[in-house]
Amino acid sequence: MKFIQVLSSAIIGTIVIAGCATNTINETSSKPIPAAKFDLSTWKITIPTDNDNNGKVDQVSKIDIQNYSHPDYFYLDDENNMVFATPNKAFTTANSSNTRSELHQLLGGPQLTNYAPGNNFSLKSHKNAQSYAQIGGNLQATVKVNNVAKRATYPEKNPAYSVVVGQIHATKDKTIVAEGNGFGYGNGNEPIKIYFKKWPNHQYGSVFWNYERNLPKADPNRVDIAYPVWGELWSESNEPGENGIALNEAFSYEINVVEDIMHLTFTTARHKPVTFQINLANNIDANGKVDKFDHPYGYKGDALFFKAGAYNQCSIKDDPGFWYPKCLGTGDWKTDKKNGDYAQVTFTRLVTGMSKKPQ
Repeated sequence: MKFIQVLSSAIIGTIVIAGCATNTINETSSKPIPAAKFDLSTWKITIPTDNDNNGKVDQVSKIDIQNYSHPDYFYLDDENNMVFATPNKAFTTANSSNTRSELHQLLGGPQLTNYAPGNNFSLKSHKNAQSYAQIGGNLQATVKVNNVAKRATYPEKNPAYSVVVGQIHATKDKTIVAEGNGFGYGNGNEPIKIYFKKWPNHQYGSVFWNYERNLPKADPNRVDIAYPVWGELWSESNEPGENGIALNEAFSYEINVVEDIMHLTFTTARHKPVTFQINLANNIDANGKVDKFDHPYGYKGDALFFKAGAYNQCSIKDDPGFWYPKCLGTGDWKTDKKNGDYAQVTFTRLVTGMSKKPQ
């Protein structure tokens, strides 16, 4: 994976890659770039492109994102809202078959690696919590999902027709695994992924969040546990009706990790607020029940960071596995956008910082 160095003004964005020719990817525009309207000082971004043709997805560093936009995948709309878009078929990160236009939180300086404690936060009960950038954290966002992929060969697979708009990710770090800190730490799992899913023939979609058991990839018990917010769970094909959320309907989420506890709040104009809380340092689920299959210390030993944007769940991969609905796509953005083979999310608000004492 590589980083893109961006040298641009708010009018023209130019990507420069060492040893390669300069490539202009931003259309000439008088519009401001996303960093002019949103605080992106602690974010880098992954974009579903391969600008230097090395077979790896492009990343824009937290320094260069301050002068960066992409005309198709990351830009401000006419109302100065931040848009993330990603086709079904495009370049992906090394450990995923799903494309993304997605921010990745980096709390420390540019000299630190992704895995460095100074770039991440931890739970209070982490044995080396004092070495991390902060204990816990807070992410608040207001989003409108504009489109989810409309064509899946295997629609019965849960990820079809869905996009992740926010998450906490743990770092994938072989050194943590090798230290023998238990069978969960360092495997790069997610204690929360916030989903929107809408079937093509439905008027409304559903919002739910998933907790992934903190187990190694090969463990058959490493699954996502889904919790409903508005509408149905991802395994349901029922029309949620007005209990759900429509495309282009705004909803807000807050992820507030205080010490070891993750507090979640979901709000929208038409529905009552929905809240959850879960201790991320044990194996008691968000319903207060012991999950005997989860790691007994949850994510206690992991380095954690926020992500936000459009993480398209409609993989084009054809595989018997649960995660592969074989969605359609050509790799040509104009064609795929016309056919609805993409995900797009608009953020009207995105704020992150230290954890906040619950009200």
